[in-house]
Parts: sequence; C-alpha cells; structure tokens
Amino acid sequence: MRDPAELVEFLARPELGSPVLIEALDGFLEAGHAVQLCRDHLRDSFESELVVRFAVDELLDYRSRRPLLLFDTDHWESYEEPTLAVHLLRDANATPFLLLSGPEPDIQWERFVAAVALVVERLQVRLTIGLHGVPWAAPHTRPIGVTAHGQPRSLLDPSPVGIGQVRVPASAGHLLEYRLAQAGRDAIGFAAHVPHYLSHIEYPRAAEALLEAVERAAGLSLGLGSLAEAGAEVQAAIDAQVESDPQAQTVIRELEESHDATLGEVGTLQPEELPTSEELGAAFQRFLAERARRPGGEDS
Repeated sequence: MRDPAELVEFLARPELGSPVLIEALDGFLEAGHAVQLCRDHLRDSFESELVVRFAVDELLDYRSRRPLLLFDTDHWESYEEPTLAVHLLRDANATPFLLLSGPEPDIQWERFVAAVALVVERLQVRLTIGLHGVPWAAPHTRPIGVTAHGQPRSLLDPSPVGIGQVRVPASAGHLLEYRLAQAGRDAIGFAAHVPHYLSHIEYPRAAEALLEAVERAAGLSLGLGSLAEAGAEVQAAIDAQVESDPQAQTVIRELEESHDATLGEVGTLQPEELPTSEELGAAFQRFLAERARRPGGEDS
C-alpha cells in the first residue's frame, strides 16, 4: 500500500483537546437522505473551519460519479469540484467537534482508512461516530429506531430490534469503524431505521434520531429544533395522504402490528407476514409523485 500520509493535507492543527469525529460520507446507506440531512444541519447551524483535505483525485471514479460543470452561453462558468475533507465545528455550547464529509471513496479504501487514522491520531480524536440510514420494515407512525454498534459498548443505545449475524455490503465508513476498533480506538456507528417506502425522499425524523444518538454518546448540543420542525411537516403530509387512501391505511396497520409484535417479542414473525416493499410502494406511489412535483420537492 502506498503511503497514506500522501492522501491527507493538514491545513490547520488547532488545540481541540480530545474532540469527537463524526463520519458522514455520502454515497451509501442514505435511506431517507438521513446522512445528507445531518451534514446539512451541522454545516448550516454552526460555523466551520477546514482543517484537513484529502486528495480526492486519488479516491474517486469520476466516470461513475461525474461532477457538474455550469455552461453559460459560450463558456464554462463554474465547476462543482468534489471535496473530501474534515471541518472543525463548535456546538451550541462552543464544544469543538470534527465532521468528515464528502463522497465515499470508490477505490483505495484501506489507504483512505489509514489516512483517516492519521487524522484521528494527530488531532487526538477520542471517539469516531459513523452515521447511516437504512431502509426498514417499520411504519412512519412509530418512533425511528436506531441500531448502534461498535466499541465501547457503554456508549451504545440499546438496539430496538436484535438483528443477529448478517453479511452486508461494506462501506468505507464501516471499514473505518472496523479498522479503528482493531487498533484499539473508540469507534461506534448509528443507523437510523427509515420506513422503506419513504427511503427515497428526505425524511428529517431519521436525521433527528441520528443526531440525538450522537448527542447522547458524545455529550454535544446540536440544536435539533429545526430538524424536529421539518420532520413534523413531513409527517403531517404523509398522514394526510394516508388518511385519503384506504389501501395505504390497511398496509400501515399491518406494518404497525408486525412492528409492535417484534418490539414486544410477541411470537415469532415470519417474513411472509411483513408487507412487501412492492405493496407499500404501490400504496405511496401517488404521495411520492405529488411530493416530487412540488416546488422545492425532492425530484423537482
């Protein structure tokens, strides 16, 4: 492996004590756009300072994720240059923390992870927290569940549903958590359970649940009022659509019963008892289409 230090440029080395690093890369496990909403909330709520920049040209496959150029009449006006970096932010109590954001690397994962480990060491990061949103067989009428994982276990919220052992496609963020734990460093992750029929729209309640978990684990104050308000607006729109759709009401009731039975450990649910994504998708197709047509909608 080539030298990981060549991937990383330290632009500042502020005295931070022992900060938390929040990993919020985009490109994978983004159900409900939860990670994007977390990033946007943190960057919009708190001033940030660029402290570390990664050599993004070494890590991206530009032909699979083409950056955008703006053409104006007869010339190229601007280029949306991809940036993979660590920013310093300070929460509502002026407590410093770090945010790793940008596109998930397409290649050289091990080298990238080793470069992040150098950042963790040099900036004396005490805890790394990864964020993800996963599609889940859960109704939007119930609180958002969050699966917690990593070390130390004392920082993990009790998971609402036992998942057991399962093989899943890896992400660079997951590999980072795994390698840091192997090196004896504290690294945990939170995955919000996004109702799978809503996984393709912005769902602020999932982002709020993730950042609430971060607040508890890291002792930060992240000012989640705006996310709560946005979540309430989306929830009201969904409820209004369900109220006018008897088919959706039936599907949601079935999903609520299955979800509540699972949490209450009432009996053993078989996979065929759960509504399929096709059933839920059909019930909410009109809702998603209507939302996309709205000014400022997800697909507008």
